[in-house]
Amino acid sequence: MQHPFIIDNIPQQPFNEYQLALNDYLLIIQPHEDLYNKIMSLKKSFAETYDCSAAMYSKPHITLLRFMQCNMQEAKIVQQLTKIAETMQPFSIALNGFGSFPTHTIYVNVETKNNIVQLVKQLKPTQALLKLDKERKPHFITEPHLTVARKLLPWQYEKAWLQYSNTPFTASFMASKLLLLKRQEDSKGYTIAATLPLLNKQPAITTQASLFT
Repeated sequence: MQHPFIIDNIPQQPFNEYQLALNDYLLIIQPHEDLYNKIMSLKKSFAETYDCSAAMYSKPHITLLRFMQCNMQEAKIVQQLTKIAETMQPFSIALNGFGSFPTHTIYVNVETKNNIVQLVKQLKPTQALLKLDKERKPHFITEPHLTVARKLLPWQYEKAWLQYSNTPFTASFMASKLLLLKRQEDSKGYTIAATLPLLNKQPAITTQASLFT
């Protein structure tokens, strides 16, 4: 006997090219406009001083999460990330001095990491949804930082770090929203896929309804 809730012979529509197209995604925190412009000026100066044009083209941000997924999953991903973000409280981020990943990256040091680390932990239940396949899993950032320049040549890193390791820099800003950025696979520029406000909402309490009453 056929189960009453199972319907046979439903035609399956093939996925189209757009639905299957892959995107690189970044979930980020971006500084307010004045600080954004200040850091862009710093990056431009770095690019000119150390012959590193790439530093000027990457935009100031703190990455929380990086993953690859197809277009047809985007709406579901945005829905899940929005639910998590809305339960989080806006928080202050303090920047202090510079740090590095020897021998290839120089960044602005994030002094207040705890709130960012906790936020990333809250995002981890979405891992199964974000995973494209066993080779391409989401990458959750555990060392938050704000990149000045990366993929440096040895001479660029050595000369620049000699300067930036002794250069003072302090700033702070409120993180009140997250940005989900995307770009098509193998393309360069990112666009905004979604803006996720931090609203400090209490998570909704759901109850399991009985199928039989």
